Amino acid sequence: MGKNLRQQRRGKGSPRYSAHSHRYDGKTRYSDVQGEGVVVDIVHSPGRRVPAAVVDYKHTDAKGVISWRKSLMLPAEGLFVGQKISNTNETGNITHLKNLPEGTKIFNIELHPGDGGRLCRASGSFATIISKDVNNCTVLMPSREKKVISTDCRATVGIGASSGRTEKPFMKAGTKHYSMKALGKLYPHVQGVSMNACNHPFGGQTRPGKPKTVSRHMPPGKKVGSISPKRTGKRKK
Repeated sequence: MGKNLRQQRRGKGSPRYSAHSHRYDGKTRYSDVQGEGVVVDIVHSPGRRVPAAVVDYKHTDAKGVISWRKSLMLPAEGLFVGQKISNTNETGNITHLKNLPEGTKIFNIELHPGDGGRLCRASGSFATIISKDVNNCTVLMPSREKKVISTDCRATVGIGASSGRTEKPFMKAGTKHYSMKALGKLYPHVQGVSMNACNHPFGGQTRPGKPKTVSRHMPPGKKVGSISPKRTGKRKK
């Protein structure tokens, strides 16, 4: 008897294929509180490959009562406990793009003003401001794409923390297992051609198995794989 494919088990919605969001420290987004903040701690954040910085912001309400509000942010390379977060162009600070000169390296960039940061959030990633005018700013992304963003969007100055994460080897399969388990990802990822015939259409000793091309007019459930492709295989140089 055959078994369900990986994408069929994933579509069932079991906890094995979902992120363990109940273990997360919270959302790492820019605070709505305007003013100066202080980094009080840098914590390990499960489900994220970069640490999280806990920042206390000084908030004054309409009655003049002063209170402190905590917020999580993605730290820059070189950020330390006790550092003040302000609206200047120094490394680790959060400011609007209109306040930064051309050539500045930034990360955790807002795509729209007030969305909390959407671009360049991975470890060690950064973008570069190449030009700007009164309303828009052109940013060179890590993919070499040039993106036009509003100058009212915020970003963090510097390079994202944990830039050398990929250089450290896992050494053991168990270490890789727990790393992927924290992210809610399936490990190891076995190829279909390495399975038995009962486990996957590409499995078994007979080669090459079944083609993955399918007609555009197939009913739902059979329309999987390469849907009506113009070409298959590797592209010839």
